[in-house]
Amino acid sequence: MKQKIHSLKHLKEKRSELRQSLTPAEAFLWKHLKARQFEGRRFNRQHSIKNYIVDFYCAKEKLIIELDGEVHNNEIAQEKDRKRTKTLEELGYNVIRFENKMVFENLASVFMEIKANFK
Repeated sequence: MKQKIHSLKHLKEKRSELRQSLTPAEAFLWKHLKARQFEGRRFNRQHSIKNYIVDFYCAKEKLIIELDGEVHNNEIAQEKDRKRTKTLEELGYNVIRFENKMVFENLASVFMEIKANFK
């Protein structure tokens, strides 16, 4: 039997909390991704895969988008991010990361990068 790795029950409350308290960058990007507005693709926000909760996820493309703020600007956080990305990539997902400020300062470039990662 295939092990369930998406939307695990024990993370439901945490996912809900995160959806209610999106960062300004997450909220801004979500306005453009929700309701299949971007290239007709369906994105979920604060979606869990295994024990990780990713910022945005497109199942059709097996694509994960992570937004990184100041909290990611230290070696410990960056090492955690590398480990998390490696695990998710080993499961067959493509992970792309953007700094929060990129979403506000160069949204067109963010969209080009997302689109470039579609299959």
